[in-house]
Amino acid sequence: MQQFSIVIALVCSVWLASAVPTAHAAPCLLVTITGAMGGPPNFNGLAGPGTLVRYGDDSNDCGTVKLQFDAGRGTSVRLSQIGVTPGQLNAIFFTHVHSDHADGFADLMQLRWHYSPKGPKLDVVCSADTVSPQGFTISCSRLASHIGDVYLQSGEVAQRVFEDKSRPAGGPAELTRFIAFEPKNDPQVVWTSGDVKVSTIRSAHMPGHASYRVDTPAGSVVIGGDAGNDVFAPPRASSTSEQVEQLARGADVIVHSAIHPVMAPDKGSGMPAPFYFRQSMATDLGAMAKRVGAKHLMLVHLIPPVGAERQGPWKIPGGSLTEADYRKAVETSGFSGNIVIGADLATVRLPVK
Repeated sequence: MQQFSIVIALVCSVWLASAVPTAHAAPCLLVTITGAMGGPPNFNGLAGPGTLVRYGDDSNDCGTVKLQFDAGRGTSVRLSQIGVTPGQLNAIFFTHVHSDHADGFADLMQLRWHYSPKGPKLDVVCSADTVSPQGFTISCSRLASHIGDVYLQSGEVAQRVFEDKSRPAGGPAELTRFIAFEPKNDPQVVWTSGDVKVSTIRSAHMPGHASYRVDTPAGSVVIGGDAGNDVFAPPRASSTSEQVEQLARGADVIVHSAIHPVMAPDKGSGMPAPFYFRQSMATDLGAMAKRVGAKHLMLVHLIPPVGAERQGPWKIPGGSLTEADYRKAVETSGFSGNIVIGADLATVRLPVK
């Protein structure tokens, strides 16, 4: 009788264990600035523009999917500081192909080709070829297909292939899978993987410029790039992009380039008016973030960088700016959410711990 009771107890315990739902790790999203430098100049070791978005759950440190948006100078170095290798990236998205946003791409692809030649191809997502009003072509596809040419011409690819036959003889470009889209005034989905969806929208800065939104069960983030208003000079209601604002409605995080009002043409910086007016002002970005209900605003590509005495050849009226100067400019708009003033490796986590 005692043995029968023990058997019944064991059966009941197994049934109870199977009846209890298995606990699943909570989904999470990490948004990391891989480079906060504003424009092509160098200053204080800042890496060129870039944002890494990671999605997963608590069991893998939000690392199931890793998406890189733009890849300025030093991107691979910053990724190495947070334990991410080029071979682990699932896709790279370009807002536009200005050199400061693309200088680190060759480095990423060469390292991926060198150390992960048997891995999957990297999805390279950006605008289809665009003919500018001046008649020249802006081509992200050519950037991707010729990314390893300098190494082919120098002989390094041949020498490295001789060392390891698993490396494609055509160089780093053979490890890219180009995905082009025609930028539109309404959001369109351009990339998906499981629970992750990436949408894009046309935005003004240069021909072919686009902004992105990543949606996941843990939250959403918009990467504006260098977007500005379609109207390149006053009078206009705002310096920010109406398309980006549409894309950002209901988003948790906005990552966006920012110019401080102190650089305005009438302040004496010497910066040409067209350069100033094609960027979004920090104050206007705060107002946009408030309108769309964003919880976090991450200012990147700061013009001028915090602490810089000059922005390239142009002076900064009143001297170098501080984080407080940028924060004040945003708060003037009435935005009361979390403000992150661009610094390499600054990170926002959703949900916030």
